[in-house]
Amino acid sequence: MNDDAPNPQSDRKHAPRLRLDGAGRQALEIGRRRLAIGAGLFALAFLGLSGRLVEVGLIGAERATTAMARTEIAEPMLQRGDIVDRNGVVLATNLEVHALYANARLVHDAATTTARLAEILPGLDTEAVARALASDSSFVWIHRGLTPRQVVAVNRLGEPGLDFLPAQRRFYPVGRLAAHIVGFSDVDGRGLAGIERHYNDALQTDPAAPLRLSVDIRFQHVLRAELAKAMDEFRALGAAGVVLDVVSGEVLAMVSLPDFDPNQTDRKSDAETLFNRAVLGVYEMGSTFKAFTTAMALDAGTVTLTDGYDASKPLRVSRFTIRDYHAENRWLSVPEIFMHSSNIGAAKMALDVGAERQRAFLDSLGLLRPAKVELPEIGRPLEPPQWKDVTVATVGFGHGIAVSPLQLASGIGALVNDGDLVPATMIARTESEPPAGTRVIKAETSYRMRQLLRLVVERGTGRKADAEGYPVGGKTGTAEKIGANGYDRKRVMSSFVGVFPINQPRYVVLAILDEPKGHEGTYNRASGGWTAAPVVGRVVAQIGPMAGLPPVALDGASSPLLVTPDGTEIRLASF
Repeated sequence: MNDDAPNPQSDRKHAPRLRLDGAGRQALEIGRRRLAIGAGLFALAFLGLSGRLVEVGLIGAERATTAMARTEIAEPMLQRGDIVDRNGVVLATNLEVHALYANARLVHDAATTTARLAEILPGLDTEAVARALASDSSFVWIHRGLTPRQVVAVNRLGEPGLDFLPAQRRFYPVGRLAAHIVGFSDVDGRGLAGIERHYNDALQTDPAAPLRLSVDIRFQHVLRAELAKAMDEFRALGAAGVVLDVVSGEVLAMVSLPDFDPNQTDRKSDAETLFNRAVLGVYEMGSTFKAFTTAMALDAGTVTLTDGYDASKPLRVSRFTIRDYHAENRWLSVPEIFMHSSNIGAAKMALDVGAERQRAFLDSLGLLRPAKVELPEIGRPLEPPQWKDVTVATVGFGHGIAVSPLQLASGIGALVNDGDLVPATMIARTESEPPAGTRVIKAETSYRMRQLLRLVVERGTGRKADAEGYPVGGKTGTAEKIGANGYDRKRVMSSFVGVFPINQPRYVVLAILDEPKGHEGTYNRASGGWTAAPVVGRVVAQIGPMAGLPPVALDGASSPLLVTPDGTEIRLASF
């Protein structure tokens, strides 16, 4: 072996060790630190991922279960069209809201959470909510229809078991004002009363097109305010009213008191407030029915305006005795019978017409069958089981038969609309859609009835119904209610049905008060002339200008003078 040959192993073993100083050493140290930091971050990320996996495996399962339950339980939001008045004012619409639900398994303290929710959500059924939150259910409803402020307040509770779903709530901007007309719907958007129920399918089928009603919310406000004022003044149990366009048949206002707030359907309203007196209630209308009796007799030709009857003493029919409330105790002409509201005269007039023709006439006015109007709450009239003489007589002055206020208003409308009965409607008519009327009396008879209705306001029991600039014609009614021992004179339904302007009739205004009590200002009288007639007068004075009707003045001096056979002079209005 050549000792001089190079040996690589020996060379490496004895080679001197290299040392890094200065910048090289610093760079190596930085690299080591970065490697250590990277390893640490990787470890932290691994731990975070592991924690997330645990959460998904343990806690996420609860939320997944909740989501599945929510999908199975929650129904899709129901779209529903708006309801507007004749001028486009919104009466019912949808609002975007939130529904609150909970996963009870994630709620830490059911009692505390319930108490805090009750502070945010008035009217919450705390007992039911506490039971639900204490259960083992993964999905329970808490409250539907939260406002944005309530959503924020619930979120601030920081309760992980509470969450929200998007929802819609039916909202009624005018509240009580049109409650019995519009009605209301449930939390799922199904109509339960009023227009909401009658047009439930149509409102859901075409939610983009608003349903336009015949109601004028301005008229509605006036009528409700005046009825409420009278109801309070006379301490009445209730009230009802209607404003009807006699030409088109459109219902421009309809009020029933007491009423309710359709926005608070989550609370239970009593049957009295939900009851629609204007269409569902049927009542004996008293002397307002004398308008039908008089028109019937004039149209049948059994009497003329110069004819009359002896009302000097009570009338005996079978075993019953008919008396006048304010007896004149003399012979009365037909205009006087109507003006003084004589029961005796009206009964004799009806008896001369007879049962068969009386029933047929009332039926032609739609008073013996339910009203055909677009509401589900429709009352069925109560007619006598047999039309005997005593029945004919009492129906002649408005007892023994019961109809709804809307039916009365519609029938009076026919008497002044040249004798044409136009079906009442809650839906706005178009100008290109003229209503089809049915002839019930001759045009001449209609003219005579307008004269007699004006006479009642000028000289009879309805003087307090007149309105300056808008001449009113009408008829009072005071019907005794049936008690345990027959008719009770202390409990009455007082009413006044008015027509204006009487020279060219356009509107019927009806006001009814249930059991009003007189006071010193009415000499303790509670009759229709003292309680209901002033309501109609005030309503007419306010809605006349709203309707765009120019004020008019009737020239009474030029009216013809009617002289009855006994020499009584009566000046009837001439239009």
